[in-house]
Amino acid sequence: MVNCCGLVSEKNVPVPLKSISVELQVRDHGVSVSSSLQYVNEEDGALEAVFVFPLPADAAVCHFSARIEEQEIVAELRDKQSARDQYDDAVSSGQQAFLLEESDESSDVFKLSVGCLSPGQSAVINIVYVMELSVQADHALRFCLPAVLNPRYTPTASAAGVPEVSSASVIPYTLSLSVDVRSSDRISRLESNCPLDPLVFLDALHTHATVSLSAGHRFDKDVELLLYYENTHQPRAVVEAGAATAQPGSLMGDPVLMISLYPEFPADVMSSLTSQGEFVFVVDRSGSMDCSMHNGKDAPMRIESARDTLLLLLKSLPMGCYFNIYGFGSHFESFFPQSVVYSEDTMEEALKRVKNMKADMGGTEILQPLKHIYSQSCYPDHPRQLFMFTDGEVWNTKEVLDLVKSHVHSHRCFSFGIGEGASTALITGMAREGSGHAQFITGTDRMQPKVMQSLRFALQPAVDNISVDWTVPEGVTVDMLSPPVSALFQGQRALLYAQLKGQSSGKTEGAVTVKYRLKDQPVTNQLQFTLKPTEDTGRTIHQLAARCVLRGLELEERAAGADTQALRSRIVELSVQAGVSSVHTAFIAVNTHSKQTITGPLLQRRVPVQQMAAPMFSAPMRRMCALAAPRMAPCAMPMLGAAPKVPCNSKTPMMESDSAMMSDDVMMDVSYSAPDPEPLPPADPLLQLVSLQKASGHWELKAALADVFGKTEDELANRRPAQVDGSVWATVLALIWLHTCRSEDQVEWQFVAMKAAAWIRSQKPDGLSQCVCDGNLLLGGHVTEDALEI
Repeated sequence: MVNCCGLVSEKNVPVPLKSISVELQVRDHGVSVSSSLQYVNEEDGALEAVFVFPLPADAAVCHFSARIEEQEIVAELRDKQSARDQYDDAVSSGQQAFLLEESDESSDVFKLSVGCLSPGQSAVINIVYVMELSVQADHALRFCLPAVLNPRYTPTASAAGVPEVSSASVIPYTLSLSVDVRSSDRISRLESNCPLDPLVFLDALHTHATVSLSAGHRFDKDVELLLYYENTHQPRAVVEAGAATAQPGSLMGDPVLMISLYPEFPADVMSSLTSQGEFVFVVDRSGSMDCSMHNGKDAPMRIESARDTLLLLLKSLPMGCYFNIYGFGSHFESFFPQSVVYSEDTMEEALKRVKNMKADMGGTEILQPLKHIYSQSCYPDHPRQLFMFTDGEVWNTKEVLDLVKSHVHSHRCFSFGIGEGASTALITGMAREGSGHAQFITGTDRMQPKVMQSLRFALQPAVDNISVDWTVPEGVTVDMLSPPVSALFQGQRALLYAQLKGQSSGKTEGAVTVKYRLKDQPVTNQLQFTLKPTEDTGRTIHQLAARCVLRGLELEERAAGADTQALRSRIVELSVQAGVSSVHTAFIAVNTHSKQTITGPLLQRRVPVQQMAAPMFSAPMRRMCALAAPRMAPCAMPMLGAAPKVPCNSKTPMMESDSAMMSDDVMMDVSYSAPDPEPLPPADPLLQLVSLQKASGHWELKAALADVFGKTEDELANRRPAQVDGSVWATVLALIWLHTCRSEDQVEWQFVAMKAAAWIRSQKPDGLSQCVCDGNLLLGGHVTEDALEI
């Protein structure tokens, strides 16, 4: 068995890694990561090797160099195709060459080609990349160094003299890691899942500190670092000086400012639920949704579980919000032309259509419905919340994730993977890029509780009406580099970048005023900053700003269609100027100093990278293997005629066509022969009860409600207190039944109950205490008024 990640020869045999060292330069919320990896060619002949490694999707490589013996070779950033041509020319002529490029398929995968490494020769590869630190639930800033950055071997030689791959329990190389933190906020502490030396503060204000990984660490797991600042929620404005060698007026030549906005949500806001929002539910209706949720007895079909979940969601929405439901397969359709106001009429109309939803729409094409949703204007004061349900995998994951990310500031995305075959890259990626939450429903898991947990996140208030105003001296202008932010949800942080252009003859100070609204309360923060920072603290903020602009241009290019030459030229120009990688550029280095040339043919540099068995690697390693492996066709069988019948519980790799060979404009409607039974009323008494609730939150005194309780309509009517309205009585009984008979499922009915309690309070009924007492007697409960919150 061979390794699938790290530096490998043209025969896919690992090139031994001897040591790795990593240096982190943290600047407020950004980090520059410098990784040095030493490899040795222990084969008898010269080899050409490929190094495949993952990076966070938002990271950007800004430096690459290689040291061969005593010779340092610094790569240049060039147009990708010309860099590839130069590499091929150099290798074919026997010269040592190095090529580092972003994968065309995925922005979070990079390939390093090392040409002509002589027998016994060592190469030290140095790669520097920048990225934003992510925010955790406890307000820590997180950095993770994945162990997937290096292959794992034992140094035992095989018959061919090449180390074998074995368990990660023996790590034959060393790891050193150092961290340098500079911040405008006081540093509170730094924690890790690995042993650290004591944190050393280098100034009295505790804004500059260093720490190192303890000696002797075995790199057998991801290294996680958690950085805590004292005033996490305090907005910050940090200015980084331009490079003296860069052209004034250019992005790298001017000062660049980074604003961090991480609003604090008070406890009363956290506990309250908003009645505003636009809720868009996007449901997979491809053929495989007619498979069972699991292999157990009486397992529901996936489409049935989706219908039940939509029932709960529709009943749980607050009055006055907006909503819509989409179904997709090879094509898509929506219940309404655009999102509509949630009312009794629109809810009932949607429920009728939900009951008739079937898994009858062919393959899995997510991109088109997403494009349609995003093309529609958002409603003012109603932040968009997108709920995506799918059991499949798509061929254009990169495009889907890019699209979600390009709209991250106007919506939040919650994603749900149904069944064992759901794509983890797609589900987790959509939630990550959409600042939402991902859930997987596998085995005997029920979909409803997981979805309702995510709904609670979505119903919490958001920061909106965000504006940024500048006060700068005459002669200075501000060019915003980041897209506008329209809303921020609890736990979200925004980093905004701006370029300071021009010169001021007098004042050296400026100010930025950030305003926003939280639960109808205006919040204003004014931040002072210097126009001419005296201390040179590196280029991290400039590089992050350049990456922000480049990603925006790349998204614009993909959206522009065929006429993209001008955009491509702008991307290449900015990428080369800033020294930051892009989809159209690559780092190229040729060792022109070596007098030795390699003779004899070399195999192709584009090495087939095999996907390994799952037990060999950790989850991050398996993810990397999947990303590095060649993209297989969704189905080995031809799809020219009707789709083959595939048993739902078979072990075939794919259940349906992913439209992998089709353009976005031509969708293949795959037919399935699944039966179309008439939908039955929900068998679960909880769902029966929920289905009877009105949009405003109350129930009516009818026979169907009595059936849920195991009573007759007459029994309910005869026990009603004389002074209590029939709807109030019915609603109190429903709440008592929920608390008495389904208390373990409270996460599913919590919003249904909240609406019901709010409706009862709005009625201001007389004799409520007697009503609760009589209801308990009728249903055998012991629930108090306080517990019912009425």
